[in-house]
Amino acid sequence: MSETKYTAADYKAGQPRWCPGCGDHAFLNSFHKALAEIGTAPKDIAVISGIGCSSRLPYYMNTYGMHTIHGRAAAIATGVKVANPNLTVWQISGDGDGLAIGGNHFIHAIRRNVDINIILLNNRIYGLTKGQYSPTSERGFVSKSSPYGTVEDPFHPAELCFGARGRFFARCAAVDGNPSIEVLKAAEKHKGTSVVEVLQNCVIFNDGTHNAIAKKEDREKNAIYLEHGKPMLFGPNKEFGLMQEGFGLKVVKLGENGITEKDILVHDAHCMDNTLQLKLALMEGPDFPIALGVIRDVEAPTYDQAVAAQIEEVSAKKKYHSFAELLDTNDTWEIK
Repeated sequence: MSETKYTAADYKAGQPRWCPGCGDHAFLNSFHKALAEIGTAPKDIAVISGIGCSSRLPYYMNTYGMHTIHGRAAAIATGVKVANPNLTVWQISGDGDGLAIGGNHFIHAIRRNVDINIILLNNRIYGLTKGQYSPTSERGFVSKSSPYGTVEDPFHPAELCFGARGRFFARCAAVDGNPSIEVLKAAEKHKGTSVVEVLQNCVIFNDGTHNAIAKKEDREKNAIYLEHGKPMLFGPNKEFGLMQEGFGLKVVKLGENGITEKDILVHDAHCMDNTLQLKLALMEGPDFPIALGVIRDVEAPTYDQAVAAQIEEVSAKKKYHSFAELLDTNDTWEIK
């Protein structure tokens, strides 16, 4: 972190060309503010993207950036981090770019625990290619590529992340400024692959896909903000909470049947066993609130640090440390 104080304006560049009302605008605003609060110098940041509406984001960052090819952002981001461990690397992907053609790179970056921050902007649609259904579109979703409704079940990004032994997963709503900033700060602080699912709207091709949490009053009713070490309460007056029931969860109301705050589950984002964290991440309405905030945050060795340590260990045992020295280890001769 630099000692220089930065403002959000220090990270801004260009004029965003997304559609008016697109959730990318709101996320970009929170991203700039989060980076200013984190305080990393723009020259020490690289923003890598694939292809899609959200993947234009590097153009609007006064940092290093690379707009790569479809689905390959995680591979490029991994290379950037291993080649220059001092850079803070942010990967920007949409649900199509990151989970369809890029799905394999997504899970293996997580499995390796590369120290990159993966931002998954999920609007449940392919926007740039004009409205085809994506890996996160709901079963029955009508689109240009599924005019009679999809006959597929969607991916849950959390399920993929946890299945790949992910150590950090968080979720926020693009239009929810301050909580988004806090989630991004937590992702940057985490050492290893952090995955942040950003629920955002596509006003043109999938308008209203996240209506349940689009407005503040709706989030108070339909979402729960999870904080490590705090009871899982939600509702306009924090009148509802989560309790365990068998192997599952149930929603209860404080004061009913003698239930008090002491009966409510306390969130543990640092628990190595991800059983409860996954249940929280997979909650859906109308029976359960949608979980926002940092759901999982567990420490583990990172890929890039392990590679650097291995190179140093092997190099120390070698007689040569450059190509020229390697040549000198063999017989040499001179032709005159």
